Amino acid sequence: MIISLVLMGKSRFHWLCFPFLRLTGSFRRCPPSKRSLIIGIVCVIYLFFVVSQFGYSLQSQDRRTDKDKYRHTRGLYNLETSDALPDSVPTRSNVVYITLKTKRLKPANIRGTIRPKLRKKVRRNITAGSAFTQNKLATLEQDAGQINLNFESNTSLGEIRDVNYKTLDLFHKSHIDEQTDSHISSIRIYSQRAPPWLSTQDVKAMRFLADSKVLRVKEVFHGDSPSLLIFQGETGVSVTDQRNTERNDACGGRCGIINSPVDNTEVFAFHLDRVLGLNRTLPAVSRMFSFLHDGQPCPVISWDASLYPEGLAAGSSTVRLTWGEYQSSLKQRCWLKNISPKPDSGCSTVHHFEWSKMALFDFLLQIHSRLDQSCCGFRPRLEDLCVELGHHGRCVDQNHIQLANIVHRGHDPRHLVFTNNKGFFDRNEDNLDFRLLEGIKELPEQVVSVLRSRKLREKLLQSLFLDQTYWESQGGRQGIDKLIDVIERRVKVLLTYINAHGVKVITMNA
Repeated sequence: MIISLVLMGKSRFHWLCFPFLRLTGSFRRCPPSKRSLIIGIVCVIYLFFVVSQFGYSLQSQDRRTDKDKYRHTRGLYNLETSDALPDSVPTRSNVVYITLKTKRLKPANIRGTIRPKLRKKVRRNITAGSAFTQNKLATLEQDAGQINLNFESNTSLGEIRDVNYKTLDLFHKSHIDEQTDSHISSIRIYSQRAPPWLSTQDVKAMRFLADSKVLRVKEVFHGDSPSLLIFQGETGVSVTDQRNTERNDACGGRCGIINSPVDNTEVFAFHLDRVLGLNRTLPAVSRMFSFLHDGQPCPVISWDASLYPEGLAAGSSTVRLTWGEYQSSLKQRCWLKNISPKPDSGCSTVHHFEWSKMALFDFLLQIHSRLDQSCCGFRPRLEDLCVELGHHGRCVDQNHIQLANIVHRGHDPRHLVFTNNKGFFDRNEDNLDFRLLEGIKELPEQVVSVLRSRKLREKLLQSLFLDQTYWESQGGRQGIDKLIDVIERRVKVLLTYINAHGVKVITMNA
């Protein structure tokens, strides 16, 4: 059996090798010339095969290299800091290319009324010199190099007796803060132009507030109102014109108001106002001053002298109304269709549509300092100002509660200006202040269309991205998204309120 298997294996081997043996035998019997020709043909075929394989491997390697380059470079553009884009960047009008940062520099401070902790060694008293302590002056000496403190009397202002000025003249041997040291603006616009909701004047004001050299800082007191910290920036106005202007104005030239770091919602409010198309707030940016608040980002708001037509001593052009008078004016629809109200109607100078715009804006940001200063429309906390000052107890007699911060320009009494926009992002949907919407029967169609378009987040991201200091102070994209999440949830509540209460959405061009 074993012998048969062995013989069978040998026969199969010979059968398989027979063609090769026959071919080699024929090759040996061929003449030498034919043998050389056959060998040459085989070599040519082999050489062609080797060359083709080598070329294919090089082509595959180039393709892999191109893919790796594309993988590492896609989505990254070499952006310049000027308004114009390089030729290699694919541009489209009104587009802002956002570069996201994965690392949050600081946690988002989403509460607008957090009070900074006072240091035990440095106590701040509410006096004329409260803005700059001795420690701040020492810091200023290091930053500015030379300081000239001038305590001006009220004689230069004539009739203004209750206004005190403390001026700080900064003569620059070097720039004041880090932002002005560099030539790179903190207002970053990478597309060919700014978003359409920001006007040319808005962009100029933002660049001035963020990048101008600080020439002088004043702390201005006027009556019982909180003091204003105003800085004067470098401008083309001559020194003589500045002095003449300063006789009737707190600012000679071009200025900005510096607020506390906890009032950062002023910047968000400005961009929300422009995105919604209301255009009722003053331009605001975030800026860091090395001589204030330990270099923390502060909201800086454009100074508008038209809000004080009779000077700071007389205060701003404020409408005096109680809650009951306000509700009565809403029912009478004052100044609608430019019809003058009767003298005994109790109407104010404000157009009827302005109340609807302000109520909508205040509801989204939960600003209660205008229409609900006593916190009657929600559950305040013990640390809220209305509770600390005892205003919350006035809600028993709501009709006699005075409205506050209803401001208009001296030459334009029909339209409001939204100032002191201290909003709250930490109120849940079950504790929103619906008192802000009480008596409102119409809302502007333009604003509601933006809220319904589901493009509010995209527009706010593009707008807020322009202010690099504010963007980074809120934690970059992650922190800004959290703020927009709050606004979007309130938008849903507002749209539900509109449908449930039959609020009309109409065109408001006045």
